Amino acid sequence: MIVLSKIAQRINQFTHRVGQVISWLTLLLVFLVMTVVISRYLLGIGSIAIQESVSYVHAIIFMLGLAFTLQRGGHVRVDIFYREFSVHRKALVDLIGAMLFLLPFCGLILFGSWDYVMASWSIKETSSETGGIAAVYLLKTLMIIMPITLALQGIAHIIESILVLNNAHGKSSSKGES
Repeated sequence: MIVLSKIAQRINQFTHRVGQVISWLTLLLVFLVMTVVISRYLLGIGSIAIQESVSYVHAIIFMLGLAFTLQRGGHVRVDIFYREFSVHRKALVDLIGAMLFLLPFCGLILFGSWDYVMASWSIKETSSETGGIAAVYLLKTLMIIMPITLALQGIAHIIESILVLNNAHGKSSSKGES
């Protein structure tokens, strides 16, 4: 169980670091949007590359922020019942949910987008707009990175649930032996 705990801890550290970096990108996003608005409406000039970079940064924040959000418990679930559950029952729900829904979802996204992303890489896909960002294939790569990081955090979530359930089971069986 110590090995599992260390694995979950490493995954959580990785997710936390990625989340910290991603959270700073929100400032960049605000700056880029302000730049687009000021240059377009006050100065009368525009830049396709800056406009596209808003979409790129937005995609990075959301696609790579999913695992961090999962780690922080920020994803939507039916809290009507969940919030009243014991720690043991929450761990059981989290374990089942991650195994039945989260990991298969990540696999579906990963395998469903693989050929699409590889096709983009094979031609080094660029923007269809003149003056746009010449790296659409990098943006599409998020479709592979996102399910991997989310699945990793899901695995940490599963491990943590198993540890809680094992700890609760250990306590109940030791109480029964007394």
